[in-house]
Amino acid sequence: MALNMDSAAQPIIEVKDIWKTFLTGGTTFSALRGINLNVYPRELMAIMGASGSGKSTFMNMLGCLDRPSKGKYIFNGIDTTEKNNTELALLRRDFFGFIFQSYNLLPRTTAFENVELPLLYYGFKYGRAQRREMVMEAIKQVGLEQKVNNKTNELSGGQQQRVAIARAIVNNPKIIFADEPTGNLDTRTSFDIMAIIQGLNEKGATVVLVTHENDIADFAKRKVVFRDGQIISDVVSEHVKNAAEERAKLPVLDETNAVK
Repeated sequence: MALNMDSAAQPIIEVKDIWKTFLTGGTTFSALRGINLNVYPRELMAIMGASGSGKSTFMNMLGCLDRPSKGKYIFNGIDTTEKNNTELALLRRDFFGFIFQSYNLLPRTTAFENVELPLLYYGFKYGRAQRREMVMEAIKQVGLEQKVNNKTNELSGGQQQRVAIARAIVNNPKIIFADEPTGNLDTRTSFDIMAIIQGLNEKGATVVLVTHENDIADFAKRKVVFRDGQIISDVVSEHVKNAAEERAKLPVLDETNAVK
């Protein structure tokens, strides 16, 4: 199905002729080559591509973790290419939520403390009681209330990723960037995580995720494919799969012969 977004919708992200060039060993290499892309509110977009296609470099641009060599990146009407590092840090704090493949949780701290961390960057804006309320609401959304006081090394991989999602949404960001959020997880847990992400999207969150897995991309409303630093495909999915329903279809594992 060809991309046909509502012309009346205002994009939350506008990428205009973005290039990213690196100089390595006297040789110039362009990881991104003239990318043009709009992201609209309430989208759930999957960015796909082989290793070296430019998808991770592009995600770093969207998250303001790196700067383009050429072109413009406009977020929510703000030209990020004109902002200094401090202004970009404030933009990330106020508007972005990040989910990483490796979770990036603080060791030897509880789930609560990890989710609370983004709120501490606001200084005195949130009092202790308000922070606790916001943290518990985020943890409730990912179904981890019973593990709130567990340290991260006491949690499974799927539970750690739930904590990471709660941390990403605790400040009610305008957009969530998820970089291979299921890359370290088994199929069942991956579908559980995608069910949470779909739920957040249904509640109004805009989500951009990077994945190399087709079955994960099938849960997205839109798929953008990169190759050699360029977009080669950008389509709205005709049939978006429901992660919770697909999870329920998986065969029951036989653990009777498992090593004890």
